Amino acid sequence: MVIYIFYGIVKTRQKCLIFWLYMEKEKDYSNLRLKLVLKYYWQVIRKYKISFFSVIILTTLFSALSVYIPLQYLKLWDVLSVNNFSIVSIAKSIIIFIFILNLSAWAMRRISGFCLAYFESKVKAGLREQAFSYMIGHSHSFFANSFTGSLTQKINKYSNAFERLTDQMAANALPLLIRSVGTVIAIYTLFPKYAYILGIFCLVFLLTAFIYTRYKLKYDVLASIADSKTNGVVSDAIGNHSSIQFFTGTQYERKRTGEVIEEQQKATIFNWYLWEGLTLVQSFYLVITEFIIFWVAISDWQISLITLPVMILLQTYFVRLGDSLWGFAGIIRTYYDSFSNAQEMALIFDTPYEIIDNGVEVAKNIKVLPVALYPKGEVVFDKVTYIYKNNNSKVLDDFSLTIPAGQKIAIVGSSGSGKTTFVRLLMRLFNITDGKIMIDGIDISKISQENLREQIAFVPQDPVLFHRTLMENIRYGRRDATDEEVLVAAHMAHCDDFIDQLPQKYETYVGERGIKLSGGERQRVAIARAILKNAPILTLDEATSSLDSHSESLIQDALVKLIKGKTTIVIAHRLSTIRQMDRIIVLEKGKIVEDGNHDELSNKQDGVYKKLWDLQAGGFKNRI
Repeated sequence: MVIYIFYGIVKTRQKCLIFWLYMEKEKDYSNLRLKLVLKYYWQVIRKYKISFFSVIILTTLFSALSVYIPLQYLKLWDVLSVNNFSIVSIAKSIIIFIFILNLSAWAMRRISGFCLAYFESKVKAGLREQAFSYMIGHSHSFFANSFTGSLTQKINKYSNAFERLTDQMAANALPLLIRSVGTVIAIYTLFPKYAYILGIFCLVFLLTAFIYTRYKLKYDVLASIADSKTNGVVSDAIGNHSSIQFFTGTQYERKRTGEVIEEQQKATIFNWYLWEGLTLVQSFYLVITEFIIFWVAISDWQISLITLPVMILLQTYFVRLGDSLWGFAGIIRTYYDSFSNAQEMALIFDTPYEIIDNGVEVAKNIKVLPVALYPKGEVVFDKVTYIYKNNNSKVLDDFSLTIPAGQKIAIVGSSGSGKTTFVRLLMRLFNITDGKIMIDGIDISKISQENLREQIAFVPQDPVLFHRTLMENIRYGRRDATDEEVLVAAHMAHCDDFIDQLPQKYETYVGERGIKLSGGERQRVAIARAILKNAPILTLDEATSSLDSHSESLIQDALVKLIKGKTTIVIAHRLSTIRQMDRIIVLEKGKIVEDGNHDELSNKQDGVYKKLWDLQAGGFKNRI
């Protein structure tokens, strides 16, 4: 049977190693930065130092009592072995003392449990808040280059790793340390010979478990990755169920998912075989050591060096010690895995913000733009250059443009010409490489990002909503707005056309990213937000592109009211929506190639705008 199992391990390992070559990513336990994780953990832990040290002290005390109490039982057995009823009072006093010790240990354990529950819950909440507060302050590019699910998972893993580490410390690691050292010391004070045997046993047991667990870590990771891969494949298939049906892919997906599940099974069973291998070795150590201790003990008892109660004490200590040591491999595994999980978030903490407020000017309280005080909103790009870091490509090149306060301009051009980058730089989602951007004469890098963005209303081409009520989503434009103001903005954006048809009306939850609404409905909610915000600078990224013709015609009057008196920047793809703009800026490769109104540019022979207009000239109406 044993030969069969090891044959299975060898064969399974071969298959696992082949599978391992196809793994996309391996968790690197060899590069754990323990101090980095502890640094950020301590920022939250130190707020609850009393409960933290209470857990450590109480755990140490009741673990030490678990070593001391058997010594009192030894005294009791020695007294009872005299077989003299005149010393019953002594035996009873020992029993009372043992009862007090057990009661004290019980009380300490229970108090420690309450302290641990308080400590863990408070710190876990603090760690989540710490992680979210820092992460949400990162720049647009940070989130653009990361998976939302992955970032959320890192926050959860960061706090959950702390819980696992604390549980292991309080329930296993610290008690194991106290009991192991305490047991060896207690035995040494009475019978040094047995302390040496137990000490060697502990050392060999722990060393074997540590080395074996370190070796096994990569296969733990393999099993974890295989499990994640299976979950990903299953989720992907279920999420695309319609496509599977449309393209008759049911049998294909069954086969594909079955192959991934089989790979997971191979990785899992090999990992379990390894765990059984460690258990086999550990149990062998226990059997051999117990045999040695009692072989020696019987020999000493035979020549009256020890008594029967001493043998009972040795058995008690050995059983308790064995139970404690048995979980050491799990402690090591949890240690590496938890710190590795927590390190993912710690590395984000260690990543400085790409966009930061200028400390000097903010310190001087130059925080509020003039547009917050009176309706101006002049925008100036002064020799702005922006180089995209990922591929070192130049998006804007020595770009200069002045937009007088209240002017309405459109920015057009082919894909990649710099239209979207222009708006993102204005909102300071990216730092410019050179030059400066000013609003009413103030460099936007000299004011707080929050105040800057308060003065700009943005309606994206594909708005994304929170999984909150329609009332909350619209109010996000100005969170101190009254319900009446929200209703007025919704009416102006013609949101009430569809909201009034919903059973819960404005209290309807829109689903994750607004999935319960159509594209046009989401767009109207975004426009309602902008109306409610009433900022002096307005940017529209083809704000009516998701609307049908009827909805678009309804919303044009709202846009006319919205842009009145505001500096308006429209990124345009459909040129029919920009004919009445004050100016039309045509971009090519990050430079302005044409600047004028519709009539001027559409009559310019061989002009870029004229070519674009001619391509879209059929059937357009003058709207704005």
